[in-house]
Parts: sequence; structure tokens; C-alpha cells
Amino acid sequence: MSQFCYINGAELVMDRRGALYWPDRQMLVVADLHFGKGAAFAAAGQLLPPYDTAATLSLLETLIAAYKPRQVVALGDSFHDEESAARLDEESDARLRAMVAGVDWTWILGNHDPAIEAGLGGAVTEELVVGPLLFRHEASLGSAQAGEISGHFHPKACVRVRQKRLTQRCFVGDPMRLVLPAFGAFTGGLDVLDEAISRLFANDFRVWLLGRQGVYPFPSRALQPIAPYYAL
Repeated sequence: MSQFCYINGAELVMDRRGALYWPDRQMLVVADLHFGKGAAFAAAGQLLPPYDTAATLSLLETLIAAYKPRQVVALGDSFHDEESAARLDEESDARLRAMVAGVDWTWILGNHDPAIEAGLGGAVTEELVVGPLLFRHEASLGSAQAGEISGHFHPKACVRVRQKRLTQRCFVGDPMRLVLPAFGAFTGGLDVLDEAISRLFANDFRVWLLGRQGVYPFPSRALQPIAPYYAL
């Protein structure tokens, strides 16, 4: 079960797997793929299993097969660092290139990937305007740009349902702007109540939590702070 929302008049579909679909434009939007993050950690001496890229690719392939978009927009931080594309194994590299070649693909540059290898295909840009929507990596501070769609913050939220606290990745937005959850398999999250996110919204905002069966909306007043994690 997906949820619909309206941003600057555009009807958008929020998929429970963390992607956004714009039916009128047949556009699929994902944020913060962070391809190669596990390999980047391993290269730095933290020996993590390098399976995150394959998992992210599989989920993205599933969504493309389901929605059959004409265009895919990746909202920045698609690669964990500037060396991540070069670190892709042969199979992952081939799968990614096949996806990019199969649709009208746009890479939005992010802070982790300020440049994209030209040989991967697709268009590369800082921002993209399509109709009433503006796509960029990080939301602007101050007055919101009408129709702004962004990523960067990896939003998560906590609610209490039937006496249980539930913390999940989420979309967060208001009628003017929307911030997408991180799509990558190996990505952390930031509480939407953190000032870095909450200050983006001058008035009340909503979150849409990603669940196993669907996407669930909550007003900001229903949110609870995410409990801090303390390592022993």
C-alpha cells in the first residue's frame, strides 16, 4: 500500500520501499543510494561485508520493473565517495550501467559525490526543474522553494502505536517541499525532530513512515524523540 501526497500541486506516490513516483511524468525518484559504502569502509580498514550495493541494486531493479518509469532521478549521494564507482565489482557495474541505459536517467550531485563518472551514462546536474517541482540534493534553508524535492538527511521518525514505540525511515514534508528517506541498504538515519530537519519547516509538517505493508502518515505533533543509542 502506497500513499499519495501533493507537493506544489503535483500528485506523487510514496512507495513503502522508500522511492517516490510521479505518475503524470512517469518519473521514479530515489535519494541517497550510497553505492559502495561497505567497500569504502573496508578500504578504510573497517572490514564490513560488501553486500550493500548488490542489495540496493536489486531493490532499485524491482521498483523499475514495477513502475516502468520513463525517467529516473537520483537525488545525490548516489555513490558513497568519489572512488565508489571505480570500486564496483564487475557484476554490480554491469547491472548499474544497464539500468541507467534503459531509461532517461538523471544524476543529481550530492556532497558525497560532487562528480559522477561520465562513462556511467545519464545526465548529471546540480538541480533539475520539471514542471512545478525542483529536484536537488539538500533542501534549502529559509523560505522554501515551492515544489522542492530533496534527500540528504536520511529522515527517521518515532511514534507510539498501541503502547509500542516504532522507529522507521520516513518521508517528511509539507505542501511546499518533501524530503525523501535514504534508499541505500547501508544508510543510517536522522530524527526528523532534530533541528537540522525540523527547521526546514516553518509550520507544521507530516511524516510518512515506511512499514512492511505500506506507508503510514502522522502529524508532527504525534512524534516522539528517537531514543539515543549508548554503546556499552
